[in-house]
Amino acid sequence: MESLIAIMVGVLVATSVYLMMARNVLRFIFGLVLLSNAANLTIFAAGGLTPETPPLIAEGADTVVGAANALPQALVLTAIVIGFGLFAFALALVYRTYQNLGTLNADEMRIAEPRFESETKAEETSK
Repeated sequence: MESLIAIMVGVLVATSVYLMMARNVLRFIFGLVLLSNAANLTIFAAGGLTPETPPLIAEGADTVVGAANALPQALVLTAIVIGFGLFAFALALVYRTYQNLGTLNADEMRIAEPRFESETKAEETSK
């Protein structure tokens, strides 16, 4: 089962890197979400996938033998909540950026950056 999840994590990371290399900001956001899901699966698989009992300690007992590890599950649950908040914020930011600039292409969002000399020469010669 761990090998199947490792393959799935690899596919998710490869897909997220492909999406994050696009010039479209919305694709970048979706790649970021896929990357966070791949990290969550990695943490979950590193904790061990066992069909054991929940880690509940009986009254009067000191330890539990043969129980599932609750720490990776808690970490993944926290990461899912934080990732959803980041995704919602990023979508609102992308929407507001599209309203102001009228584009989602990262190359066309260069308001504060100076243009390169080759770009200005190419524009002058095309006129």
